[in-house]
Amino acid sequence: MKYADNILGTIGNTPMVKLNKITEGIDALVLAKVETFNPGNSVKDRMAVKMIEDAEADGRLKPGGTIIEGTSGNTGMGLALCAIVKGYKLICVISDKQSKEKMDILRAVGAKVVVCPTDVEPTDPRSYYSVSKRLAEETPNSWYVNQYDNLSNAKAHYEQTGPEIWEQTDGKITHFIVGVGTGGTISGVAKYLKEKNPNIKCWGIDTYGSVFKKYHETGIFDENEIYSYITEGIGEDILPKNVDFSLIDGFTKVTDKDAAVYTRKLALEEGIFVGNSAGAAIKGLLQLKDEFKPDDVVVVLFHDSGSRYVGKMFNDDWMRERGFLDEDITKAEDLIKGHSDKPLVIVRTEELVSHAIERLRKYKISQIPVIDTNGFVGSVDETDLFRSYVEDKDIAEKPIREIMGKPYPIVQKNTSIEEISKLINKDNQAVLVDLGGGKHHIITKHDIISSIK
Repeated sequence: MKYADNILGTIGNTPMVKLNKITEGIDALVLAKVETFNPGNSVKDRMAVKMIEDAEADGRLKPGGTIIEGTSGNTGMGLALCAIVKGYKLICVISDKQSKEKMDILRAVGAKVVVCPTDVEPTDPRSYYSVSKRLAEETPNSWYVNQYDNLSNAKAHYEQTGPEIWEQTDGKITHFIVGVGTGGTISGVAKYLKEKNPNIKCWGIDTYGSVFKKYHETGIFDENEIYSYITEGIGEDILPKNVDFSLIDGFTKVTDKDAAVYTRKLALEEGIFVGNSAGAAIKGLLQLKDEFKPDDVVVVLFHDSGSRYVGKMFNDDWMRERGFLDEDITKAEDLIKGHSDKPLVIVRTEELVSHAIERLRKYKISQIPVIDTNGFVGSVDETDLFRSYVEDKDIAEKPIREIMGKPYPIVQKNTSIEEISKLINKDNQAVLVDLGGGKHHIITKHDIISSIK
């Protein structure tokens, strides 16, 4: 009989799959190392086991202990499988930009999940780096994994992933391409492959908002490059010890939109349902196509499963809200397609200004049409309210009709974006679109800006 002693025995030996349609135009054989076949559905299972085994061996992790780690979700899943099999507790510290699916999956496998804000400095006490370290100091019999600087991370890929790729390509691989986050995958695989053949090129996929590419090219850690981005699992605002820049031949950056669009393309064109970093990796590969020759064998690694992004990249509304859907937006009804089902927020002439302020705050909007029994008769926006408040601190208890501005122009649903744009100016912050049947919706400057590709 053939069986694994436990779920950890099924990690590794993931398949290599030829890419066909999405790589048309590339004069090389392109193969994907699909790491979703690991039991935790990501490449991180490999290094999770290695880091735990090494910590057990040298006494950092003791029986019955608590494992603590800051993770984007996938490392947490690998650690959770190990914790279940080996009898440890697990606390995962995760940033709030990660998908809800990742958080739910971690809780489902017994991890305690602590969520931290994304848009803070790494040294900020609220960052998931800082919170992880603090919890490790406060929790008895605990071990802080620190996948960024724990070199067992890269070692796992040197011992496992690299040899698998070499064997599966019969040593014919010429290029390796992968997203870079902690750096363990690219550094471990590159070390092994370059020992076998120093001519193999290893390229890292970076994202805008990350410091890797510029640091690799100039040696400058530019804090001006650090800003919030959507793509998960790649890029960093720190320099992890696992990133061995001497083994990396170059980086290419991929936008959030391209990463999301190509994640969906992989599912639709290749039938490979993988995550956001895979979309970034395949777009990066296409950006590098001039590097490849007809006889080359290019291997791109796909980190994780698309199941962790069904509420994001695979959700049309999510994509539309961020301007990531390549739709033809030419007229009024196109601008409001993503939220036309929501009721129009209005305020009546005899309501108090405080009611309008409450609605602006509740719905996170800047403009409200004003109505009376005859229809639309005015408008209120946050600029008017602010100006009125400066002039009269008692304005909140006055009726809307005393401070409202002119009513917004009303356009038909087939009115062109060009015509709508002409109607919006400093004196008129929005237009209303007549959807028929007495139903209206509002179009603001934000809607028009969001439609720009």
